[in-house]
Amino acid sequence: MLIEPIPVREIMGGLIGVFDVDLLMPDAAKPSSPKRTFERVNPLTGAVATRAIAATVEDACAAAASAAAAFPAWSLLGPGERRARLSAAAAEIEARKADFVEAMSEEIGATGEWCRFNIALAGSMLREAAALTTAIRGEVIPSTIAGTSAMALRQPVGVVLSVAPWNAPVALGVRSIAMPLACGNTVVFKGSEVCPRTHWLVGETFRAAGCGEGVVNVISNAPSDASRVIETLIAHPTVRRVNFTGSTRVGRHVAEIAARYLKPALLELGGKGAFVVLDDADLDAAVEAAAFSAYMNQGQICMSSERLIVDESVVDEFVWKLAARTSTLVAGDPRSGQAPLGPMIGNEAVERVQSLVRDAISKGAHLVCGGRAKGVLMDATLLDHVTPAMRIYREESFGPVAAIIRVNSADEAVRVANDTEYGLSAAVFGREISRAFEIAQRIESGICHINGAAVHDEAHAPFGGVKASGYGRFGGAAAIHEFTELKWITISSGRRSYPI
Repeated sequence: MLIEPIPVREIMGGLIGVFDVDLLMPDAAKPSSPKRTFERVNPLTGAVATRAIAATVEDACAAAASAAAAFPAWSLLGPGERRARLSAAAAEIEARKADFVEAMSEEIGATGEWCRFNIALAGSMLREAAALTTAIRGEVIPSTIAGTSAMALRQPVGVVLSVAPWNAPVALGVRSIAMPLACGNTVVFKGSEVCPRTHWLVGETFRAAGCGEGVVNVISNAPSDASRVIETLIAHPTVRRVNFTGSTRVGRHVAEIAARYLKPALLELGGKGAFVVLDDADLDAAVEAAAFSAYMNQGQICMSSERLIVDESVVDEFVWKLAARTSTLVAGDPRSGQAPLGPMIGNEAVERVQSLVRDAISKGAHLVCGGRAKGVLMDATLLDHVTPAMRIYREESFGPVAAIIRVNSADEAVRVANDTEYGLSAAVFGREISRAFEIAQRIESGICHINGAAVHDEAHAPFGGVKASGYGRFGGAAAIHEFTELKWITISSGRRSYPI
């Protein structure tokens, strides 16, 4: 059945969407007129998980107009009131945990552990954004003109277009919205066509928290309409900022469109994370962190450590220990709660990873463990003796596979770590902290963790990459720069003379 939580004709309510969710509304709530819809199927069972409205470009324009109409009141709301509403949204996220777990499990095959991680991080992000409403400050600027005072103010920009991916849908969906709202902006949230119900729930959270009509507007679109909807929204005159999290391929397209319309964009894109193990590393600690960093959520995380760069003096022991750990990471039905890994997002994703593994083996790589797939279920896979001749050395797999690259020195480790177009999250393991710190500084990445997992996010920390991993920073005070304008204002207290 189709249900309409907030009909398109009532877009000022802040949400656009129709979902086939039996628990939300009875059959009597079916819309009287047919609408374009699309289906999202469960990647494991193939059953329809969600039937959602396929928004048109007209719907996208209406959403932007709704956000623009809500902007004056929201931007003038005091920081204390914005803080209260964002804090209420955090409580709503946690109260709706069961709904989010069900939606993520059905739409993307997420394990319970991944669902809980998403919800906890999303709540933390909302509370951090709430706290920062009183940290949006300007400065007094000395003026060279007598009798003149000057200041620089941080002001909200207007409507922000937020685009979030499917792989961490609650955390990254909330991240794309929370700081724009904290800074006084309103939002059009274009959810992923892979998880429309999950992203609708994110939008519903802000509505239920009392953010107000038009403050958060959710768009769901059919996959074939994505480019048209995104370009329409970026081009819309009311949209002043764009933030996008997703693949580098699509991110380039978003950046090009934003540049065409002279609109700043914050882009958090793909990765090919380097995990460096030095000759003095604590190997047991490195193995645990590497297994988590490479295989959590089936490796479908932008921060995932796909390249394990290990010093020759310790590599054999490291591989032996990691193989023992990796062999326990089997994929299964997440509904059982028994398997550490769940399904990949689809058969095309599995075939992409399998093709990378086959290519590497054909060129001399050793398959240490894993490598097999049954449908969308693929166990954790470890390859050794990977070289630059292999596709997996450079191509992002976004799957449960890690490649061991053997090096002879710390300098070679840095060179290999930087031998990629990407630069998001990295890790360095070594007991001599000063040396590990120096190496971390030399690695070309937006994030680097010493003696810790590369998959690591904290709501108050600046999060983003370099090179093909994007530009700009989410998280904490760094995000204030992304979602405000710096405005120079002067006040003259006396008459001035001018040359003409």
